[in-house]
Amino acid sequence: MAPQEFKRKLTAILSADVKGYSRLMGENEEETIQTLTTYKEVMAGIIERYHGRVVDAPGDNVLAEFASVVDAVRCAVEIQEEFKDRNKDLPDDRRMAFRTGVNLGDVVEEDGKLFGDGVNIAARLENVAEAGGICISGTAYDHVKNKLAFTYEYLGEQTVKNIKEPARVYRILMEPGVTVPEVAAEKRAQPRPWQRLVLPLGVVLILVGAIFGVWRFYLRPAALPREVASKEKMAFPLPDKPSIAVLPFTNMSDDIKQEYLADGFAEAIIDGLSKCPHIVVIARNSSFTYKGKPVKVQQVAEELGVRYVLEGSLQKAGDHVRITVQLIDALTGQHLFSERDDREMKNILVLQDEITMKILDAVQVKLTAGEDALLRGKGSKNLETYLMLMQARQYLQTHNKENLALARRLTEQAIALDPHYAVAYALLCNIQSREVMVGVYKNPREALEQAVKLGQKAITLDDSNALAHARVGVIYCWLKEHDKAIAEAEKAVSLDPNSALAYHTLGGALTYAGRPQEAIPFFKKSLRLSPIPVDTMTLVIQGQAYRQLGQYEEAVASFKRVLQLFGADDLMAHLWLAATYALMGREKEAHAEAAEVLRIDPTFSVESYGRRVPYKDQKVIDDIVSSMRKAGLK
Repeated sequence: MAPQEFKRKLTAILSADVKGYSRLMGENEEETIQTLTTYKEVMAGIIERYHGRVVDAPGDNVLAEFASVVDAVRCAVEIQEEFKDRNKDLPDDRRMAFRTGVNLGDVVEEDGKLFGDGVNIAARLENVAEAGGICISGTAYDHVKNKLAFTYEYLGEQTVKNIKEPARVYRILMEPGVTVPEVAAEKRAQPRPWQRLVLPLGVVLILVGAIFGVWRFYLRPAALPREVASKEKMAFPLPDKPSIAVLPFTNMSDDIKQEYLADGFAEAIIDGLSKCPHIVVIARNSSFTYKGKPVKVQQVAEELGVRYVLEGSLQKAGDHVRITVQLIDALTGQHLFSERDDREMKNILVLQDEITMKILDAVQVKLTAGEDALLRGKGSKNLETYLMLMQARQYLQTHNKENLALARRLTEQAIALDPHYAVAYALLCNIQSREVMVGVYKNPREALEQAVKLGQKAITLDDSNALAHARVGVIYCWLKEHDKAIAEAEKAVSLDPNSALAYHTLGGALTYAGRPQEAIPFFKKSLRLSPIPVDTMTLVIQGQAYRQLGQYEEAVASFKRVLQLFGADDLMAHLWLAATYALMGREKEAHAEAAEVLRIDPTFSVESYGRRVPYKDQKVIDDIVSSMRKAGLK
């Protein structure tokens, strides 16, 4: 590669080498290699948890880089604590101890390799660190001193070979019992507003290793096993085609307000993947329940019933953004691909498409020309409108009048900038229907009819927009235009075979139209794609369908599941439990549930509810009203 093609950046490196390696090789080459292999695997696993990338691992060295010097230091401490724990109660001559150096400095990257002063300084720090200890450079110290609960000792300026200026060196005091702060274990998924951003250039850690003696425990030939998911422990059987959950991306930016951008990027990948009929994609609301939680890939895979898990992070600085992603096969523990991309913000939409296509390629999904076009959709080319919609969707996560007003303002601004952006009209349709639910309008029916027009505008601009069809289908249900509701829901399902909302809408439309038997499979499909539904209604309406069919036990199970997932204050679950228990002749339980309804809403009126429930057949409504009154409601 020509010199002008080198990529210079400020970044971090992990370099580990073993002191006395030649001697150990001479004493027992085979066992030493086995030991070294084990240690490299241990280090690689910890490095990965802290979003590091192993750059090189020749001989007895390990070189890795990190996007955050905070991550780098935490990783170094955890590695030292891990090996210290493994050395307990063993003689000194059988222990393996590493010396660690951490630096933040300039490097040059060529073909994935790192060179330069940043690497050299970090590598030299091993000569200063004690066995089992960590030394960090002054530049690293300046970034972490107020962010991590460690004690540092200044060792003065040290002359570093081949570096003109002396380097400030600090030692992290590793007293007995020192552990990584608790937040470190949760680092992968939590937003970090305090984190200093060094991009677009980055941060580098060098872990330099060490002094060790022969440790019999490690001389065993078996390497540490990878943690993998078990098919037997899956909450749902694996589908007969590739299945994936996209976890919420970690916001690595200094500004917590950039959270919407990290969430939006992950959501855009989910939206793109879900249009492909050859793959099963878990809905956003289910995979995003892991946001801010320290979870393992195999746990996610088993709880959601998927084989593949995508995780990543987003870091924004000025007009640049760094995206880190890795796709993991949970059944084998292998990384199908792992990469980091530095782009200008204006190219973030292109990057979303590229990652989506790489995922499909990695899980061996082949697309026809038509499928490829469907995946890419008709989005806005205006970055500002995209960012506005991402912020608007963030506000919709909290369902109240104030946030709905903020979401509306942003969405209307996006439409003003790009009047042909179909997604914006679909979102505004959703906002208007939610405003009806929270009582914004004096004339709800008129507002719902206007919401339908907004959805239809989105469909006119992009008939492939499944979300718009689904939203319009929901509103047609409320307007009791059941045939139109079914038609829109069926169209949504055909356009997006991974949309939990589309299947839920179709199930609901069929239930309200008096076709509950046909509705049940669509509810089941919706709950498979979104094991943790976005709200209570999928389970509530599924319970109503079972109740219509006389399958009361199944209905009760659905309503109770709502209470398990969403808490004991869900009025609809208690209301329909009361009505179902009344039909089952379980009067005591029916009255108890009716009391819960009145606890939550003392003004509840059966007559008023009967006017709102969107069933096509008046006899069904009369039956519902009768059973609720039998339960003791008025």
